[in-house]
Amino acid sequence: MAQSNFVDYVKIYARSGSGGSGSTHFRREKFIEKGGPDGGDGGRGGHVILKGNEQLWTLLHLKYKKHVFAENGMPGSGQLKSGSEGKDVILEVPLGTVVKDAETFEVVFEITEHNQEIVLMPGGRGGLGNDHFKTPTNRTPQHAQPGEDANEGWCIFELKLLADVGLVGFPNAGKSTLLSVVSAAKPKIANYAFTTLTPNLGIVSYRDNRSFVMADIPGIIEGAHEGKGLGLRFLRHIERNSMLLFMVPADSDDINKEYNVLVNELKQFNPELLDKQRVLAISKSDMLDQELMDEIKLDLPDIPHLFISSIAEQGLQELKDLLWKSLTQ
Repeated sequence: MAQSNFVDYVKIYARSGSGGSGSTHFRREKFIEKGGPDGGDGGRGGHVILKGNEQLWTLLHLKYKKHVFAENGMPGSGQLKSGSEGKDVILEVPLGTVVKDAETFEVVFEITEHNQEIVLMPGGRGGLGNDHFKTPTNRTPQHAQPGEDANEGWCIFELKLLADVGLVGFPNAGKSTLLSVVSAAKPKIANYAFTTLTPNLGIVSYRDNRSFVMADIPGIIEGAHEGKGLGLRFLRHIERNSMLLFMVPADSDDINKEYNVLVNELKQFNPELLDKQRVLAISKSDMLDQELMDEIKLDLPDIPHLFISSIAEQGLQELKDLLWKSLTQ
């Protein structure tokens, strides 16, 4: 996924179609001068609909679509003919899209399944024609209903990537390198902070043609929950991961401290993130001998942990086994 092509936030003004007005019409035919009412109903205005599409990974296609308008319904006519309905507008979005009210920031709904459709802005109902208002005492009603007004407003679309495993770690922890080795993803890799500026997804092949999805979330730093570094921009993507793989490099000054800082950032952002299963991978472990590994183990947090090296491809199958076991428990 090219960095310039990843968009996970858009603000859109959406307006449905207004309903068509009902018709005030009376039957007029040869030899029938004063027929009864035969005004038809107005058509419904078009809806603005969101539809989930599992083939989409970004909101890029909506970035420059700031205004979305559905068609108005057509008015009814004589001979009880109803007006045609306004054409719906269907916006396809990736799974994991959250829709918020732009004024209150309240979550309106979420799209989580392929082909799931939810009406964002319902079209106005068409008005009833005068045929509906005839009574024994009023056989020539001179009125019909107007169509309902359109619904409109600003909405915010936020994408939270859906993945089985989310990679959590400081910049340069080796997350992108791991993803590139265990999947076909090709994230940008370089030896400086914030090389990864967008989340990357990779499908990790496992035994017996099984697989799971891994997401490389851009590096967190201390204070990220307050907006420091890349801040809140990508922390929300972690919310949709089934489990979290923490990565701390073997050359870290204090592995346990670094892990606790990461945990604290997630806690400050959303305490519910700590309810997810956690696994710790000590990356770049090809520089360690067994004696150093045994010494480091004494001070590791009480969660499943492994020593790995993406470059040397050490411990990667064991890591896959551990992740798969955790995912399927």
